Amino acid sequence: MIAAGTALWFARHESRLAWRDWLAMMTAGRRARLRSVAVGFAAFIVIMHAVAYAVVGRVAAAPLDKHLLVSITATLLLSWLLMISQATESMTRAFYARADLDLILASPAAAAKIFALRIATVALAVGAMALPLAAPFIDVLILRGGFRWLGAYGVIAAMAAAAAALAVALTVALFRLIGPRRTRLVAQVLAALIGAAFVIGLQLVAILSYGTLSQASILQSAALVAIAPDPGSVVWAPARAVLGEATALAGVLAAALAMLALAIAVVAPRFGDYAVAASGAAASPANRAKRGRAFRVASPRQALRRKEWLLLRRDPWLISQTLMQMLYLVPPAVLLWRSFAGGGGAYHLLVPVLVMAAGQLAGGLAWLSISGEDAPDLVASAPVPPRAILRAKVEAVLAVIAVVFAPLVAALAVASPRHGLVTAAGIVIAAAAATAIQLWFRTPAKRSQFRRRQVSSRVATFAEAFSSIAWAATSAVAAVSLGLALAPALIAVAVLAGARFLSPRKAA
Repeated sequence: MIAAGTALWFARHESRLAWRDWLAMMTAGRRARLRSVAVGFAAFIVIMHAVAYAVVGRVAAAPLDKHLLVSITATLLLSWLLMISQATESMTRAFYARADLDLILASPAAAAKIFALRIATVALAVGAMALPLAAPFIDVLILRGGFRWLGAYGVIAAMAAAAAALAVALTVALFRLIGPRRTRLVAQVLAALIGAAFVIGLQLVAILSYGTLSQASILQSAALVAIAPDPGSVVWAPARAVLGEATALAGVLAAALAMLALAIAVVAPRFGDYAVAASGAAASPANRAKRGRAFRVASPRQALRRKEWLLLRRDPWLISQTLMQMLYLVPPAVLLWRSFAGGGGAYHLLVPVLVMAAGQLAGGLAWLSISGEDAPDLVASAPVPPRAILRAKVEAVLAVIAVVFAPLVAALAVASPRHGLVTAAGIVIAAAAATAIQLWFRTPAKRSQFRRRQVSSRVATFAEAFSSIAWAATSAVAAVSLGLALAPALIAVAVLAGARFLSPRKAA
């Protein structure tokens, strides 16, 4: 039995909390879904192995040259940025969302030891979340190319440790530069930016250089390979570690663990001070006075719309989630700008991309407005008919969609009126369909459960995804021929009809 108060005891406690958080996110707090989650996870692993076999099966036995090193390094960089994004979000939650700070500081245990283990747990959690995605590809590489690819597992551990160290350093640096009150929002925004930076950057370079959204066109270009360092350069150390070179793997692991140890040694003794400052920033009298506003007289519908917009703007967790979807609109916008002088070949690609993005963004915002209501009793007790409340919430969602997509649609309409009209109609229909699905499957929930909304109703999740895909396909075909668009439109309507038929009776 592990003695209470020891480092191993605290490590088990932190691991249990991380496991419970993941389990609650996957099952929405319903233990009955655990078996379904296990079956779904097993199916996911099998499917990912099939995908990995098709994607990297031919790379396993490829000769070691600059092309292979560039591909492996780009993949590692993308994965590492995603890990840093996830670690930054987890570290910010450790400062702001954990409610056990008073208990830790009042206990006879060494607080620095607990906080050191908490930082290490973030590194373990980041690595554990990366494994289900990376392991199928590594397994296929080992099966087709030999055991030299086992080094990839060690590189994942090194990447997780380095990502946690950088996330700690970034969060503490923001505390010192802009203060705890602004750090919460800025850290979440930076997490979204870091996660999307590499993919968006490659797409932008591909658009400006080759006029396409494909990242492979830039990674496989002769120009990039020509300017890349020689195969013996230290730049390729992570790639060589993946390929099983013992010296490179030992160096990468040692550097990453040293970064994590340094971050823990510097931050852990003062972690409690930072967390106290973070928890007290929002409740300070100066901030309460600063937030004071004169009362505005408005109609109930205007007040409800303004409430939804204000809550969306205030909550950094929600901003980071929606910002990620909006960031991926940057490459289509650049492609549209680039296509003005080159004809309408890219317009056919822009139409489904914009419609798909609108449907996904509308679904998330609709869940926040309709289901994620933290004060449902207060809103229901207002002297406003329920239909008017729902209408105001829907109007708030569609208004945000209009503000986000109107500039892109206007630019597309100037270049090609037909494509602009089809895109505008597709965005309106896809957003309305996603909002309707959230209306049919609405269940009371808190906005803090936004990360778990996909598991609240599997039917609603798949219906929303298939609806967005179907309307995007309909818009893409309609841009070419309205007659041919009838078939995908019927599929989209069938998806909506099926969702309506399967929706809970209480939501009808």
